[in-house]
Amino acid sequence: MIDKTMATVAEAIADIKDGATVMIGGFGSAGMPSELIDALIAQGARELTIVNNNAGNGDAGLALLLKARRVRKIICSFPRQTDSWHFDTLYRAGEIELELVPQGNLAERIRAAGAGIGAFYTPTGFGTLLAQGKETREIDGRHYVLEYPIRADFALVKALAGDRWGNLVYRKTARNFGPIMATAARCTIAQVQRIVPLGALDPEAVVTPGIFVHRVVCVPAGATGATHGAAA
Repeated sequence: MIDKTMATVAEAIADIKDGATVMIGGFGSAGMPSELIDALIAQGARELTIVNNNAGNGDAGLALLLKARRVRKIICSFPRQTDSWHFDTLYRAGEIELELVPQGNLAERIRAAGAGIGAFYTPTGFGTLLAQGKETREIDGRHYVLEYPIRADFALVKALAGDRWGNLVYRKTARNFGPIMATAARCTIAQVQRIVPLGALDPEAVVTPGIFVHRVVCVPAGATGATHGAAA
């Protein structure tokens, strides 16, 4: 019997090792798997490379992972905003490496990894510092930059509901990077507000098929801590 549910968030992320590349879903705080991140902080993995849209907000989720100095490098499109003070402090002190990627390129590089695409040309970034050292090409009179896929060892995503096979549905824009990140990692770990019986999810509504998900853990809305587990 296929059952990908995990007893706790701590168990779900237990094998993330030092130096791993970890994709984290979310657009700001929307769709961010905060409880999985909290469990990762408690677990202690260091020297991580993080792929996320931005570089943390305030004093929660990804920002706390940065504050704990567990991140060696971050790949993102929007590293600085009014409440990204932990990233700002680390970057100014030379304690974190930044790879800045335009948002569309970030999404497409992740998607390309999941789709098995070797590389692709994009006009975004041509003629800027972001294109330095990269292959360029003129196609039909327009200039392009060659970009490569971004792959990860783990992807941490948040969904509204899932079943024991790992099929996921999301809540509105909280979906954001979750579906493409799930395809681009060797191991995808999803926290969901509820786990439903097989057949309860409308197949037409399933955004991420279970083939891309390896672990599912239930974190009910409003719950805190690192002891949440699967629910029938």
